[in-house]
Amino acid sequence: MAIVTHIRRGGEELTPEEKAARNARLEAAAKRPYVYDPDCPLLTEKQLAEFRPANFSSMEERAQAMEAAGIADPEAIPVPEAVNK
Repeated sequence: MAIVTHIRRGGEELTPEEKAARNARLEAAAKRPYVYDPDCPLLTEKQLAEFRPANFSSMEERAQAMEAAGIADPEAIPVPEAVNK
């Protein structure tokens, strides 16, 4: 477990009773199971494998990934003249 330190805004530390209460809350929270939103279930192994990094080492790599995914590059789409005015 990580060491957690709290100092109040006035610079004073928590009392021993407050520290004990804080530690009890942290220990209780650590024992609770994870509860996932039913509207957003856990991803399957296949779904997790389909994730790709969003940070590319070059613009060429970005363009290749977007082309492979069938995504149009918004920078390559011509903007109508009325929008530029």
